[in-house]
Amino acid sequence: MSRGPVRVLRLGLRPYAEALRAQERCVEAARAARLPAAAAVPGESVVLSEPAEPVYAWGLRGGPEAEEAAARLRARGAGLAAVRRGGRITFHGPGQLLAFPVLDLRRRRLPLRGYVQALEELVLRLCRRVGLPAARALPPPFTGVWMGDSKLCAIGVHCGNHITSHGLALNCCTDLTWFDHIVPCGLEGKGVTSLSRELGRHITVDHVLEPFLDSFQEVFDCTLVFSEDPGA
Repeated sequence: MSRGPVRVLRLGLRPYAEALRAQERCVEAARAARLPAAAAVPGESVVLSEPAEPVYAWGLRGGPEAEEAAARLRARGAGLAAVRRGGRITFHGPGQLLAFPVLDLRRRRLPLRGYVQALEELVLRLCRRVGLPAARALPPPFTGVWMGDSKLCAIGVHCGNHITSHGLALNCCTDLTWFDHIVPCGLEGKGVTSLSRELGRHITVDHVLEPFLDSFQEVFDCTLVFSEDPGA
């Protein structure tokens, strides 16, 4: 039996900061949905976007270690953002699908580690749908989805009062040279890759939205309702 509707916000090509703001509104809606007098609207959401400009973002485990390093990244034309999620520095930019699920893990009776594994399973199903069955998840402490020693999809989440935010970044046709200037996710000796590189053809964010949503429904056992307006 389905666990109920999840609202899908498809932002399209937007600045990273706008996706973060939409996510925060969804978190507030999820909190409000727990109140006894809450309206009968979906309390859970997933925010989908493609970053319009390059940005380096890092979580609670740290970003550029010195102002000089930060200045070098800015000089390359990228923004910098410290965010509330797990993980170290990574890159977000055009050609990448950002998915921020805002789910109530308490209602779903899902532990945080189980949630991260569910996100990995979601991406693995997406990869099979687009013709990349060799993608795999690695055992802890590694997260994300990999092709060999190269990360295809990064995962970094935050969970406050059992409500999730942030999520995953899937490289579709991302310019991977942006990763050359950092140690992605703090993993020495590992590379990054994209769907386009692995499949040998140009795969855009739009190409993967339908397989993403199909996989999301399967993994999280839900129906989807769509909204283009993050304030709706």
